[in-house]
Amino acid sequence: MNIPIDIHTHRLPQTSGKAIVNCEPETFLPQKEGWYSVGIHPWSITAPYACRNNSPTPNLIVSERMNRLETQVCHPLVLAVGEAGLDKLADAPMTLQLEVFERQARLAMEADKPLVIHLVRATDELLALKHTLRPTNPWIIHGFRGKAALAEEYLRHGFFLSFGEKYREEALRLMPAHRLFIETDESDVSIDELYARAAAVRGVPSSELKNSVEENVIKLFFKQ
Repeated sequence: MNIPIDIHTHRLPQTSGKAIVNCEPETFLPQKEGWYSVGIHPWSITAPYACRNNSPTPNLIVSERMNRLETQVCHPLVLAVGEAGLDKLADAPMTLQLEVFERQARLAMEADKPLVIHLVRATDELLALKHTLRPTNPWIIHGFRGKAALAEEYLRHGFFLSFGEKYREEALRLMPAHRLFIETDESDVSIDELYARAAAVRGVPSSELKNSVEENVIKLFFKQ
């Protein structure tokens, strides 16, 4: 079995099973030996009905997509829910984003799978929701680019952080190895190169960083 050392990508990996490929409910077409996360991104909440004539209401569309997602989350190749999220730059109203995010968060908790989170300018809302839901499953903020102080705050609240191509080096350096992930997201840079860069920032061999992240992946995504 391949262990995915790239926990979030939008591109199929060269070696099947070496990355967790992110999909929307409408694009989830699993391939043998692949790994996936499936969720409703805040930027896509309104997309299914914004471009149609005589479209159903947003709430009806969300319900239809959530019904599909509930079935997909049970698929054995789906390792996580997401990317779900909150984004104040997205078109969808924050009230609708909060509703969709909460439903996905509860689904992830029920399935006992990690929740992969897209977050832009909504820290307070995310922390408030986490306090309310008190999830028993891991919450991972993907593509973290914030300052070291923000990273420390998320760590205090029990989050895991995943770093991609762009980040603040001081934030990456302070991360405890057991709360850290690496991802390609939408970058064209290879996952091996991203590990090499991150390892250099942290002052450790790339192989050591890969081993640490692989252990995290096994513990969180494969429940060992």
